[in-house]
Amino acid sequence: MIPAAPRLLLALAALALVPFTRAANEDPIKIGQYGAFSGKEAAFGVSARKGVMLAFDEANAKGGVLGRKLELISEDNQSKASESATIAKKFVSRDKVVAVLGGNPSSNSLEAAPVLQNAKIPMIAISSTNPRVTEVGNYIFRVCFIDPFQGAVLAKFAKDTLKAKRVAIITSVSNAYSVGISKVFREKFTAAGGEIAIEQRHSEGDKDFRAQLTAIKAAGVDAIFHSSNYTEGALICIQARQLGFTGPLFGGDAWEAPQLIEIGGKAVEGTYYSTHGSPESTAPEVQGFVKKFQARWNGETPDSIAALGYDAAMLLFDSLKRAGTTDSAALRAAIGQTTDFPGVTGKITIDEHRNATKSAVILTVKNGRFEYVETIDP
Repeated sequence: MIPAAPRLLLALAALALVPFTRAANEDPIKIGQYGAFSGKEAAFGVSARKGVMLAFDEANAKGGVLGRKLELISEDNQSKASESATIAKKFVSRDKVVAVLGGNPSSNSLEAAPVLQNAKIPMIAISSTNPRVTEVGNYIFRVCFIDPFQGAVLAKFAKDTLKAKRVAIITSVSNAYSVGISKVFREKFTAAGGEIAIEQRHSEGDKDFRAQLTAIKAAGVDAIFHSSNYTEGALICIQARQLGFTGPLFGGDAWEAPQLIEIGGKAVEGTYYSTHGSPESTAPEVQGFVKKFQARWNGETPDSIAALGYDAAMLLFDSLKRAGTTDSAALRAAIGQTTDFPGVTGKITIDEHRNATKSAVILTVKNGRFEYVETIDP
C-alpha cells in the first residue's frame, strides 16, 4: 500500500495534468501551405492561397474540425529553387503541422515531398501534375490530374479540334512539368497519326524566343505547343505573331493566369490551354464557389488554381473527419480512401497511386477573357 502522503502527491500531480491535457486537445489543428506568393510563379501561389484561405474561413465558421479550430501556416517560397524543401523542414521541426497543402509547380512539390514523406506527414499537392510527385511515397497525394492525362488531352485536342497535322513543341528544359507534358504530348500525337515537325527548347526566365520561332516558322507547322509557364508562353505568342506565324498556339494549365493576357495582349487572342475547371460551368458547386470567392476577394473571379486550392483544403478537412483523429497514419489512410468527393473542380477519387481521377477542360482567350471550349473526360 502507498502511504497517505505519497498518495496525496500523486493525486495532486494527476490533477495538475488535467488542464494541460484539456488545453492540448483544444489547441488548433495546424496545417501548412507553401507556394510562390511572390516572384515569377506568384500567380499560381497567390490564387491557390486565396482558395485555401476561403476553405479555412468556412470550416472555422462552422466550428472547425474534430471540435478544434484550424490554423493555416503559410510560407512563401518566393519562386526560388530549393526553398520549398526548407519550408517543409520548418513545418516538420518547428510548426509541428499535421498535414501540408502545396505546391503548385511540380518542381516545388518534388523538393518538399521527400522531406514530408520521411516525416510521415501527409501532403496534398494542389496543381503539381508531374507523375513523379506522388511516386515519392505513400504520404504524398494530389487533387489535380497528372501530365500523362493532360498531355493526352492536348494531343487529342490538337488532332481532333484544331485539325493540326504538323505541330511544333517548345519545351522548358529546366522545368520538370514542361519536360513531362511535352513527352506525353509527343507520344500521343504521333500515335494518333500526327507529326512533330520540329522541337525547340528554352530555359526558365528566357525572354527572347525569336531564334526558336524562326526555325519553327521555316518548318511549316500548323500549330505550336508550348509546355511551360504563362510568362514565357505570352512572350512566345507575341514574338510568333511578330514573325508572321498565323496558326494556333496552345499550352497546358501552366498558362492559366491573368498575366497571360496582361503580358500577351492581342497576341494571345485565339490561343488555348488545358486546365482543371471553368468558372463558367453551370454546376451548382461551381457557381456557389464563385459567389463565395467573389464575396471574400472583392469581386475577383476565381481561376481553376483557386478552385483546386479550395478543393485540396476541403478534401483534407473531410479526411480528418473520416479519420476521427490527427494521427498521421490514420489521416493518410483516410485521404487515400477518398471516393467521389464533390469538389468544385469535379468529383475527386484518389486512385491507388494517390492521384486524382477527374476531367479536364479546354479554355480559349476571346475578347481579352478566358472562355470555355470543351470538357474531355478520363
